[in-house]
Amino acid sequence: MTVSAFTTLGLSEPLLRALATENYTQPTPIQEKTIPLTLSGRDVLGIAQTGTGKTAAFGLPLLQRLAENRKPPMAKSARALILAPTRELAIQINDSLKIYGKHYNYRHAIVMGGVSAHGQIHQMHNGVDILVATPGRLLDLVKQKAIRLDQVSMLVVDEADRMLDMGFIRDVRRIVQSLPKARQSLLFSATMPEDVVHLAHEMLKDPTRIDVAPQTVTADRIEQQLYHIGAQDKRKLLVNLLEDPKMARVIVFTRTKHGANKVVEHLEKNGIPADAIHGNKSQNARVRAMDNFRSGRARLLVATDIAARGIDVDGITHVVNFELPNEPESYVHRIGRTARAGAEGIAISFCSPDERAYLRDIEKLVKRKLTVVGEEPAIVSHGKAPQPVRDYAKKTPFHKRKRNGGGKQGGGGKHGGGGNHSHHRNNGGNRRAA
Repeated sequence: MTVSAFTTLGLSEPLLRALATENYTQPTPIQEKTIPLTLSGRDVLGIAQTGTGKTAAFGLPLLQRLAENRKPPMAKSARALILAPTRELAIQINDSLKIYGKHYNYRHAIVMGGVSAHGQIHQMHNGVDILVATPGRLLDLVKQKAIRLDQVSMLVVDEADRMLDMGFIRDVRRIVQSLPKARQSLLFSATMPEDVVHLAHEMLKDPTRIDVAPQTVTADRIEQQLYHIGAQDKRKLLVNLLEDPKMARVIVFTRTKHGANKVVEHLEKNGIPADAIHGNKSQNARVRAMDNFRSGRARLLVATDIAARGIDVDGITHVVNFELPNEPESYVHRIGRTARAGAEGIAISFCSPDERAYLRDIEKLVKRKLTVVGEEPAIVSHGKAPQPVRDYAKKTPFHKRKRNGGGKQGGGGKHGGGGNHSHHRNNGGNRRAA
């Protein structure tokens, strides 16, 4: 298959050239369906998981439509506005647009919190073609009259359900109400909670709905494993697992910023370098941590859910849920950081007794039991003698355990089987794809 697969979508020669340079050969389903509709001027409601190619789906036609209707932006204004929930996602979108639009001459800016607003105000002084922004900082600069929104002809809201989770939905509504009514709008979301449905009704006109949400929730290529373990032993187990050289590029997820810092502190005490990325970190620190992780200079990143959808790095071998998320959808987005671009990956979850309800919600959502590979003595029935968690982890190195069937741990293929534990037997469940 050659890049000519994109020519059927109506993309211009400069965009096709940029795609060829990046070896993008085959459009994803969301791209195949969204690009022609957007080029025709239709509003779009896209339901798609992260990692499905949404940035190109809206970015490519957005660039082309701006080029076809070329006019200089007015001072402090933008011709197109893209809203993203996190700084990492905003940076990722901006970087992708630079790649796609490198044969176009357009002005762009990124507006987000965590860094000084002075440079952003200066960037917007003469106006830009495309503005990528997080809602809070954008509203601040609008209130300061440093940015005006009355010239926006194209609007994209990405990860709308994440906007809701992070408390930005009201800010997004205020921004939408400040925009011209005559505009083209696109909204993308992985899920459609009620508030996102209302937002879609408010901002879209006769939209075409594109639903490429998979028939299954989690990727078949992700091996999902579970440790039942006391909260006080999680750090020891994490250190032991990280002795496996196959854990080459790892993201560890915690629920809180404080928890992320404590994990990093414990790892570094045990000689394992790690960076944390969360909302209390300065933007410079977050960019530095992401650059180190993306380049391979850092093996390990500890993150909170605020960053779960903004981390787009190929080659992540493992995701560790040090703490289970209290929203089951966050589990799907966390483990979706691995098994990208056709690769396989492993997701390891630690579940303490007080997190059992979270585990039940996750297994209900993904419609399968996670494969139990370790349990606390108090949880195992059969009258087995207690073993410390550290001894259990060392007794059988993680990378030498059987994962694909047979014996007490196996049974039924990559995701099947389930061991002979009395409480958490994995009967295979439904295989889910992202």
